[in-house]
Amino acid sequence: MRTRKRDRQGGADKTARHLSSRQLSYRHLAHPFTPQALFTDDKIAAIHDAALEACERLGLSFALPEAQSYFAAAGAKIDGDMVYIGREIIAEALASCPTDISLRAPSDGFHQTLGAGHMLFAPAGGCPNSYDRERGRRAGDSQAYEEAVKLTQMMDVLHVQSVAPEPQDCDVAIRHIFMTQTQLSMSDKIISLYARGRGQVMQNFALIQEALALDDERFQAHPHSLTIINSNSPRIFDKPMAQGIIDFATYGQCVVITPFCLAGAMAPISIEGALLLQHMECLAGITLSQLVKKGAPVAYGGFGSNVDMRSGSPAFGTPEHLKMQIGSGQLARHIGLPWRSAAGSAANLADAQGNLENTNALWGALQANANLVLHAAGWLEGGLTFGFEKFISDCEALQIIAELCRPHQSDDLAEALAAMAGTEPGGHFFDNPHTMTRYQDAFYTPLLADLQNYGAWQEAGGQSAEARATAIWQDMLLRFHPSDAAQERAERIAPLAESLRAKGGAAPLDG
Repeated sequence: MRTRKRDRQGGADKTARHLSSRQLSYRHLAHPFTPQALFTDDKIAAIHDAALEACERLGLSFALPEAQSYFAAAGAKIDGDMVYIGREIIAEALASCPTDISLRAPSDGFHQTLGAGHMLFAPAGGCPNSYDRERGRRAGDSQAYEEAVKLTQMMDVLHVQSVAPEPQDCDVAIRHIFMTQTQLSMSDKIISLYARGRGQVMQNFALIQEALALDDERFQAHPHSLTIINSNSPRIFDKPMAQGIIDFATYGQCVVITPFCLAGAMAPISIEGALLLQHMECLAGITLSQLVKKGAPVAYGGFGSNVDMRSGSPAFGTPEHLKMQIGSGQLARHIGLPWRSAAGSAANLADAQGNLENTNALWGALQANANLVLHAAGWLEGGLTFGFEKFISDCEALQIIAELCRPHQSDDLAEALAAMAGTEPGGHFFDNPHTMTRYQDAFYTPLLADLQNYGAWQEAGGQSAEARATAIWQDMLLRFHPSDAAQERAERIAPLAESLRAKGGAAPLDG
């Protein structure tokens, strides 16, 4: 078979055509498999009971007096910053939690359900740096953040917007304004916010309300944004995180309580021990949200793995990471809450290590039936860097998983049998009518992978996957155009955003 010669950018052009032909395929995903179990039901019940005992007997530190007051009013014991939460308080809080959360996106068609059976993916978050092959590793800036938002908007397999890389060229008092304005002006997907103090949170809420023309009642009726609340393991909720729980619960916005428990470092070294600490901290944060407002949208978060005991560095995609994912899913289902997991990679480049670690973790989340998977695309260096080539290679893995979520279109066995009857033993099916009527869309077309033989690949430039990924994300940015709805939102919020900036924004809350 002759292979048509193409230039070095041909791979990106081909990928762009394939991407556009299937772009609407992955917007809403349902888990294709039943959740896996690593622990017995009795073991999960025992971990839950031990977590209740830990909340009651060991307690947790809540540095924010406002949070302490909510616990005290419910009957918890307060001793300085330490809060001791009785199991009956936690049980009542869990009873009021919603089992499904309807997340409202800025545009119709992009709303999502965070709940049982549903699977949402979000790109890397929290990264202070960015990396690509042409510009190298550098501090995150406003251009890189805008690019990440655009790429996330264009990848249908990603459902929640990006909060990385951090635009460090924006002052911390106005950075939140730029990030929220960018999401609303360039994307139609679920809005992600940081909880870094009430001043910033309220300004973000005001921008969303202005963009969507929502009064207070309509804004609070449904969650139009979500935030991740990370406890400081072991057993600390600092002031910004505790205040974030209070503010998001008060205004009916989604909060995901997520301890970051690394076994052997910030958590006991055993898998059961790390899950115990994670579960304890989740229960405490979830309880606070319900003490603020019964029925407030809150989700369980599990982001745990192990550390390299030689260096202390976090590890991802390891057997321990996957075991904690599966155990986290079991614990979340034990208390009846939707839950988030995370992928991730410790690699420094979009190399074989990075792809393997992230793909392992994605399959762990799939086996665990996670409802939201963060850091699913672009995470490098254990979260220190957003990688643009890594983003593309990870999206390939996500799309393969998403293909499993599509309903299987059962073929007519009679036609397949007829095709077999029309093919001699040792023959082929390339020109069989059964093949000819189906071949154009029978199989998944790779986003990044090059399936040419060695000679054709070499003739086309002999590019590595990382080099091809560079061409793909650059081509995507050239083709990006915000939706009409996003452009209308951009015009609507511009005056308010400029006014907030002119007034100095809002300083983050110290811990």
